[in-house]
Parts: sequence; structure tokens; C-alpha cells
Amino acid sequence: MTEMTSVERIRNILHREPVDRIGLFEHFWGDTLQKWQADGSIQPGQDLDTHFGFDLSTCWCFNCVANLDFTPIVLEETDETRLVKDGNYATMRSHKLHSSTPEHVDFEVKERAAWEEKIKPHLFPERRRINVEGYRNAKQAAAAAQRFFCWAGVNAFEQMHPICGHEYMLMGMAMDPDWVKDMVNTYADLTIGLMEILFAEEGKPDGVWFYEDMGFKFRPFMSPAMYRDIVMPGHRKTIDYCHSLGLKVIMHSCGFIEPLLPGMIEAGIDCLQVMEVKAGMDPLRIKRNFGDKIVLFGGMDACNLVANDIPAIRAELAAKVPVLMQDSGYILHSDHSIPTTTDYATYRFFVDEGLRIGTYR
Repeated sequence: MTEMTSVERIRNILHREPVDRIGLFEHFWGDTLQKWQADGSIQPGQDLDTHFGFDLSTCWCFNCVANLDFTPIVLEETDETRLVKDGNYATMRSHKLHSSTPEHVDFEVKERAAWEEKIKPHLFPERRRINVEGYRNAKQAAAAAQRFFCWAGVNAFEQMHPICGHEYMLMGMAMDPDWVKDMVNTYADLTIGLMEILFAEEGKPDGVWFYEDMGFKFRPFMSPAMYRDIVMPGHRKTIDYCHSLGLKVIMHSCGFIEPLLPGMIEAGIDCLQVMEVKAGMDPLRIKRNFGDKIVLFGGMDACNLVANDIPAIRAELAAKVPVLMQDSGYILHSDHSIPTTTDYATYRFFVDEGLRIGTYR
């Protein structure tokens, strides 16, 4: 088959139509690029997308912090960390020396009354929540490089826990499900409203990529029944909106979320990303059970990349790629993201060998 552009390739994969090879994309910790530039593997100023020939570009451009007029308050600062109260009235500790997920320390919103008083009145779509220029520039750059361009951002589950934390959110699902349903619906409406503003002004992307970390090791955060009753309606609403625009939807989730997959598929996802192996996800089992319904994206054990174990990487690619690439339904990616401990030569091998095996003949 004639070599495709990245736009053509990813579009065909998401529609499960014939392609020349599997797709390619990756997430990295910010420090990884700096390390590879420092050791001379990548030239200063060169981006990873271009260097490795990734097929997708993304743009995060929505600010869903509740009170945009709240000035963050620094409560404590050390040489390494900063403790801040933000516009969600949440207290978070972040690291200053390296990229990491903020530590959730405390929340003023722990139940329905605080949500209705402090948060919900602020959550309406307005243009100042959108980095319009960033979206415009990213969309133009992707078009110039002929990459498939995704609007990227969090959906309802990932929008709730920054205001109340996972524990209070999950307790709410059990003890006051109508409160959490209201949060889900509010954030779904906010997301759609912001998309309507942005797409009317700057045009549609090629696809949509929602991030929803709904699991941890060997368990999802909620039962399948709770997902269907509480979270799935928000997913269905946002995904239906995207589909009404002709946009395919990728949904990311770290952790073990396989029990939720039937509901996620019913909600309308077109592609599952990232299939975290160390959490219990098995991309071959998922391919066997759900591969006729969704495209798969990721599922290559990042532990092998972190350990720079070339034989293990070679064996994993040989075992998984020929199966996952069947029916034009796979995009190559690790099962998490690439940290500084991964050598450039290791990741280069991963890409080259993966695409060698993943080329259709």
C-alpha cells in the first residue's frame, strides 16, 4: 500500500479501514526531552513529534478551575514543593524540581452543600476559559505537518476530583449519588458548551481525546453498576456531541478499568488508550473480547522501557503487535509515559521495531 499521511492513517485506523502501518504516538515526562537534548540524542529546539514521526498532535486548551477570579494562595513553600489553595478551593502540593501529579492535601468541598455554594455557580461556558490562540496555533502546526489533530482534555470524572478529591467523590457515589450525578452533568454541559464556542470560532479538530483515569491496580475506582448509573450519562452526552460533529473519540484511562469497558463502549468510545499492564490490563485479552468494537492504543509495558530491557521489548512487540494490528485497529504507545530513566536508544529501538512489525504487507 502507498505510504499514507498521518491524518489519513489515523483517520483510517479510527474507522477500522485499511492502512499502510500501525499508528504511532507517545507521552513523555517533560524532563525526558531535556535529558535527551543534554546527551545530544535530540538537537536543541527539535520536538519529539517531529523527531520520532508521531502521527497525532494534541492541544489542551480548557481551564475548568471553578473560580477563575480566585487568586491562588501559597500556604507553604520549600526548596522542593509548593502548597497552594486554588480556584477549586482545594489545597494541592506540587513539586518544583520535576514533573509530577500534585498531592491532594485538603478540600473545602466535601459534600453537596459546598458544591452548590462554592463551585457550581461558577461553572458556565465562557470564552476566557479557552486558550483560543493555543488551539489555533496547534491546529495550524498539525495541519502543516499533516498530523491527525485532537482536541484533548478531561471529561467529567477527572473534572470532579480536583474539587473534592477521590475519597469524597467516591463516598458521594455511595452515600449521595444524586450529588455526584449533578457534578457529572454540570461538567459534561460545561465541556460541550466550551467546545461549541471554540469550534465555532476556530474550526473542528480531527478527533477528540478525553482523559479519564478511572482505575488503580487491579480494580476500577467504582463498580460497573456505579459507572453506568453515575458517570456513563456524562460520557454518553459528551461523546454523542462529538459524534454529532463527525469526530471520533479516544478515551484514556490509567489503571485497571476492564470491568467498566462494556459501559464505556456503550457510551460510545471509539478507541481505548492506554491499557496499563502493571495495573492488570492485558491488551491481547482486550483485543480478543472487545477488538471488534473499539480501536486499541497502547498496552506496551513501560517497565521494560524504564529498565532499558531490549530483549523484553523485542519479545513483547513480537507477541502483541501482530495480534493488535489485525483489522487495522492499533496505535503503538507505551502503557504509561516515558521517564528520564529510559535511554534514547531504548525508545528508538521500541519505535523502529514496533513499526517494522506493524507495517502491513
